[in-house]
Amino acid sequence: MWDVLSALIPPTVVAAVFCAIVYTVLRKEMAPRTSDGRLLKEAEAGDVQTASRPDTNASADGGAKNAPGSSTEVPDGREEPGGR
Repeated sequence: MWDVLSALIPPTVVAAVFCAIVYTVLRKEMAPRTSDGRLLKEAEAGDVQTASRPDTNASADGGAKNAPGSSTEVPDGREEPGGR
């Protein structure tokens, strides 16, 4: 019986190490991520660092309202006198 048990120990150890590696890799790859691919923990840590020093030039909408061509009016198809 001991010879059978001693023959099974090395494959069992190899299988356990393989399962542990697969578990850690899958856990890392399946971690929640932001839309740009960063890990959520890293993004939260970055937000804490940037929150301590606010950007005075940033607006809540990212400046989208001040961007050229951001008019809320829908063109009706007629050309304006300025060639627009």
